[in-house]
Amino acid sequence: MKGRMIVLDHLHGREAAALMVDGRLDDLLIDDPAAPRPGAIYRAICDRPMKGQGGMTLRLPEGGSAFLRQGRGLSPGEPILVQVTGAAEPGKAVPVTDRVLFKSRHAIVTPDAPGLNVARSITDEAERGRLLAIAHEAMEGPFGLILRSAAEGVAEEEIAADIAAMLDLATAVTDDMNGRDPECLTEGDGPHLVAWREWRADTVVTEPGGFAREGVIDQIEDLRSPVVDLGAGTMVVEPTRALVAVDVNTGGDTSPAASLKANLAAARALPRALRLRGLGGQVTVDFAPMSKAHRRQLEQSLQASFRNDPIETSLLGWTPAGNFELSRKRERAPTLRLIDP
Repeated sequence: MKGRMIVLDHLHGREAAALMVDGRLDDLLIDDPAAPRPGAIYRAICDRPMKGQGGMTLRLPEGGSAFLRQGRGLSPGEPILVQVTGAAEPGKAVPVTDRVLFKSRHAIVTPDAPGLNVARSITDEAERGRLLAIAHEAMEGPFGLILRSAAEGVAEEEIAADIAAMLDLATAVTDDMNGRDPECLTEGDGPHLVAWREWRADTVVTEPGGFAREGVIDQIEDLRSPVVDLGAGTMVVEPTRALVAVDVNTGGDTSPAASLKANLAAARALPRALRLRGLGGQVTVDFAPMSKAHRRQLEQSLQASFRNDPIETSLLGWTPAGNFELSRKRERAPTLRLIDP
């Protein structure tokens, strides 16, 4: 099926959402009941500073712990408002930030960043002016606001309703800082709400059993294999405790042209392969052997591929051994851990 389709369903009793592009699984969200959702907001209690790192460990409800990377100026026992930024590695504290955001489909309320802004991707000056007028009319108080790219062309009433909902939530949460015990103030959005908020599609399937009918389950099962077919070769994606190792192979043809073709195909396929598998952290890619003269072309292909990926990724460059390294935010739990009953 051509076009973009969102499928909302459940997988082994867990809420899940899939984005299909031209019939191919392009993104996947599965709820993880064993961990706080990214976006959840807590009143946490400062526990102890991490000497040498500049961070602070925080106490969460029910004996949980979090880590705030920028913890200078905080004192043990002090309450602080934080938001979960990603998935915690096994045995490690939940990553959080003190720059809390309240996101809806069209608007983001920013308590710590006053001012009214419109997404840069909206370039039409008349539309930017219209959106800023809506923002000035709807906003009250000291908070800031960002109107997202999805607001372009949307009716004023719908945008204003989004702003009002996020403004009410931000006010309620920021006013709830009087307690001295850790508390979960918002649980964060599940896969269905995140998909509605972040993905754009021509069709949305909400009826139960959509994963089976639309072929999502079969494509999820394919993720159990580390091998990604590139057409021009294969790419093997294998997570280890220290990093994610990616190996690109050309098959029987070892000519320079075949190597470059496989490497460019791998560069295009890598963001999707990592995204669907929920993999982050350090990623080391062993590309097929090729001339150093082709490295710039490959780097440009990687930059283009990751430009539209929703997960923050830094391209670090080549190692002395000739591998390419990336650093990717751990925003999701590994998919293989979530798809088993």
